[in-house]
Amino acid sequence: MPANGRPTDRIDTETAHAARIYDYILGGKDHYPADREAGDAMCREWPALPVHMRANRDWMNRAVRWLAAEAGIRQFLDIGSGIPTSPNIHEIAQSAAPDARVVYVDNDPLVLALSEGLLTSTPEGRTAYVEADMRDPASILDSPGFRETLDLGEPVALTVVAIVHFMLDEHDAVGIVRRLLEPLPSGSHLAMSIGTAEFAPAEVGRVAREYAARDMPMRLRSHAEAAEFFDGLDLVAPGIVQVHKWHPDGTDTDGIRDEDIAMYGVIGRKP
Repeated sequence: MPANGRPTDRIDTETAHAARIYDYILGGKDHYPADREAGDAMCREWPALPVHMRANRDWMNRAVRWLAAEAGIRQFLDIGSGIPTSPNIHEIAQSAAPDARVVYVDNDPLVLALSEGLLTSTPEGRTAYVEADMRDPASILDSPGFRETLDLGEPVALTVVAIVHFMLDEHDAVGIVRRLLEPLPSGSHLAMSIGTAEFAPAEVGRVAREYAARDMPMRLRSHAEAAEFFDGLDLVAPGIVQVHKWHPDGTDTDGIRDEDIAMYGVIGRKP
């Protein structure tokens, strides 16, 4: 049992897991030997993988800060929240707007076991954790955590960070994101980072094969395919670009080569 008392008997420590691989490569502590073996193998295939993953994390930080500070968003629905890593979305949003509210969603039992790290809110704000699978949008939208935390009379930022590349064509990722966005009011925003192989096809292809060999097949998307998620939305400048080129702040984006990044970052506003 972890320190928060939640059971962990559903956690498969013998099989590599995408969120734990990500945690390992970013220097976290919530991973197991299988995850470290997988991460090391992937980095051998593409030594820039840690640069890519850090750039994605830095994009998320900038995107959430922009949504809270510039777009005035006070409510966030984060899909596929992953293993808590500070700063989390609520920490970033509440540093700009202490009254911000955040609902985290994930179906990973390890995230559930560690979810206390997602629930430390400012007194003015609020956070909640919903255990659900994004492939079942109704289970999210009908959950008490969602309904009791977010006010659908006010704009919401839907954040889907580094997850849709694990959704294959039969999962209909575009349709799922649209169903999650549908009940959100005008002025809501969709923020996504979307995996692509357009800038380093050989290297990223080898990493994708390592994931697939561990039963984690990937669906990497072109620029045009990434744009499908944002049909009907007003793109925030600079539009669909690699994550290190989206509102760079000069502190974490200098010196990054395009071929070291395999993720598009984009925000769109619902009219």
